[in-house]
Amino acid sequence: MGPGIYQLAINLFASVVKVAAPFNKKIQLGVDGRRDVFDDLTKTLSANAERRPVAWFHAASLGEFEQGRPVMEAYRAVYPDHFLLLTFFSPSGYEVRKNYAGADFVCYLPIDTQANSTRFVELVRPEIAFFIKYEFWFNYLRALRKNGTYIVSFSSIFRPSQIYFKPHGFLHRQMLACVDHLFVQNQESISMLHQIGITACSIAGDTRFDRVREIATKARDLPEMTAFKSGKTCLIAGSVWEADMEVLIPVLNHFEKQLKAIIAPHEIKKEEIEIWRKQLKGKSVLYSELHSKTDTNAYDFLIIDNVGMLSSLYKYGEMAWIGGSFGVGLHNILEAATFGLPVIFGDKSYHRFQEAVDLVKLGGAFPVSDSAGAEQLVGQFLGDHQDREKAGRISENYVASGTGATDIIMSKVKQIIG
Repeated sequence: MGPGIYQLAINLFASVVKVAAPFNKKIQLGVDGRRDVFDDLTKTLSANAERRPVAWFHAASLGEFEQGRPVMEAYRAVYPDHFLLLTFFSPSGYEVRKNYAGADFVCYLPIDTQANSTRFVELVRPEIAFFIKYEFWFNYLRALRKNGTYIVSFSSIFRPSQIYFKPHGFLHRQMLACVDHLFVQNQESISMLHQIGITACSIAGDTRFDRVREIATKARDLPEMTAFKSGKTCLIAGSVWEADMEVLIPVLNHFEKQLKAIIAPHEIKKEEIEIWRKQLKGKSVLYSELHSKTDTNAYDFLIIDNVGMLSSLYKYGEMAWIGGSFGVGLHNILEAATFGLPVIFGDKSYHRFQEAVDLVKLGGAFPVSDSAGAEQLVGQFLGDHQDREKAGRISENYVASGTGATDIIMSKVKQIIG
């Protein structure tokens, strides 16, 4: 794809999004949220009379936000007088973190048209811009280069299958060339980048390790979870989809009364949750109903019908099932691993997640293909506590050994900004 085709495609995308919005709630949120971005930014920045230096952090969605959060908070600690701008592309990130207190202003990123990107960068005039993982936008990168902004990318990981390394990936290689420094996760990424002439790169690791270790030390105490568990072994099913529950429900039914489960869906869909409750043999309760119950220990399954508490739930489990690997892609396994839990997930789409591949090799994570495989594994952990605890220690030690990326990134930032 060349620049001209990209401009046509992005303009077409902007038009299609507006047409599709009335028919899709998520798209509508994005359209509505972007409507007044420039007006709101103008008001906010005009109040910044002393014109504090601006640091811009961009995250595609909630997962990238959590990945970038350690760097944002470290930056704030070192440069408390700077103006910190946080943008999101997806409603699933913005709607959850729009009130994030660590930033001076949070908003949607306007669609990457030439007009939007030029207007945005001329208005914000960031001294430094951080793009978390893979969120690269051609027009924004060109506008930032024109502005003289120092551009940083971090926590990315590159593989031969990605478009950057394909014959038709010329435009995407141009995007990478706009970045002043790429902090990547491993040596393979460095080698891949060198092959396409990108040498301003170095290994920092994955900032999620720093984030999940911090989460573990600050996890909330939830007495209602202790009451629900009532001393029994508990499986935490985090960010699960329908495909995960199709495999997991027969397992939970098989171990009824031997195993409790706390189930956190990736998306809160009341109809889907009710279907799951009907399929589960044991007694289930929604978290929103839990405080009205006096016999919480009588329930076998607790279903979390809110967003934002999953990371604090893992401390109440003995093993974890992490969703997504039968479909869209494996969700965050590090949040469970840092609490010393063996991690189970589907075997279909975990291979592009370095931490999953590493933990499978080490013996802290276990891919399964179906209910029979999951049942065998859960039964093994229920019957042999030492085996389960050994796998959990492997997980915990792996996370501990991977911390430090934030310090590496901030060391470079201090050289740039001073």
